[in-house]
Amino acid sequence: MSAFARTLLAIAALTGAAAVALGALGAHALRDTLDEHALATWHTAVEYQFWHALALVGVAILAREGATTLLRVAGIAFVAGIVLFCASLYALALGAPRGLGAITPLGGVAFIAGWIALAMHALRR
Repeated sequence: MSAFARTLLAIAALTGAAAVALGALGAHALRDTLDEHALATWHTAVEYQFWHALALVGVAILAREGATTLLRVAGIAFVAGIVLFCASLYALALGAPRGLGAITPLGGVAFIAGWIALAMHALRR
């Protein structure tokens, strides 16, 4: 397995574990602390984080024998999306200044770029 694939798989596993833990935190510890809107925002972050952790597993599997440039772009974009999109939503749900929400769309763009890079990789194979 390539070094990139091993690294991406480790990031995927840790990101997935964190999504489960953060989902449990939102469902239990924050349930009585946050209002309905904030909990919905938290839930959205958990969902996107988990789905993109799975996407990272897929990219790692595809990169087992060697990562193409497009697979590297997809993996990096998915990680960037998790950091920018999900982390900003978690922060907003916890009461961060609304201006931080300007970062969230950048994470969404990173997710879209990752999916497009993955599609381009598939079409070039």
